[in-house]
Amino acid sequence: MTEGRNYREAAESFGGVAEEYDRGRPGYPDELFDALERLWGRSLKGARVLDVGAGTGIATRLLAARGAEVVAVEPSAGMADRFLASSPTLPLVRGTGDDLPFHDHSADLVTYAQAFHWTYPERSVPEAIRVLRPGGAIAAWWNVYDETVPWVRARGERMAAALPERYHGYGGIGRHTSHFAPAGLAVERAVLHWERRVTVEHVLTDLTSRSYLASLAPEERAPVLAAEREAMLAEFPDGVVVEPFAVDLTVAVTRH
Repeated sequence: MTEGRNYREAAESFGGVAEEYDRGRPGYPDELFDALERLWGRSLKGARVLDVGAGTGIATRLLAARGAEVVAVEPSAGMADRFLASSPTLPLVRGTGDDLPFHDHSADLVTYAQAFHWTYPERSVPEAIRVLRPGGAIAAWWNVYDETVPWVRARGERMAAALPERYHGYGGIGRHTSHFAPAGLAVERAVLHWERRVTVEHVLTDLTSRSYLASLAPEERAPVLAAEREAMLAEFPDGVVVEPFAVDLTVAVTRH
């Protein structure tokens, strides 16, 4: 759960930046899904998957490409509209992880791509367990900017200075998934490193979709992005950025 600022305001802000989210956010490497299958102990092909907090469908499309029978679950009207525009052949249900609109024992896997921290774990974990079949699993993962890289760390420092009440960094993912083990789940974790090559403008599009900027009014957001554009072009004068990520994956398998 997001802390330190208005959770509802932050969560609802994504609908207004759905286009930027879909265009700017990074995808996920194939190795992530290889690791998910390894930690779960079964293939995604043919598995019934509920992709909760699916957003614009970035992870949903990749799960479907691996052969999963995936249904997206998304609360935001703006994000859902963008999902349906970009993924018209994939099913989507409006709902939240805290109250899944599915029958008991109706899924093999419940996934949260960049989304578990927008749930209340005391509600979402029992809900996920309820809809899972025997041997089913919960998988939560995040693309985390690798702040061991100096320019990434410097960008985080700029965001913290510009938005002290909103920006709280990218770390601390493990505290969210600590709720799985007490629920009687067998928990495994993996961290994978990868990178993407994009333009400075692409980086700014991605930043626009982050909740700490998306929840600002456009006139408040503009000077922050302008200052970041100037700083990024000073760091990367050719306008090309290699962004380093660590994908933090937790897989929790039911014992029943």
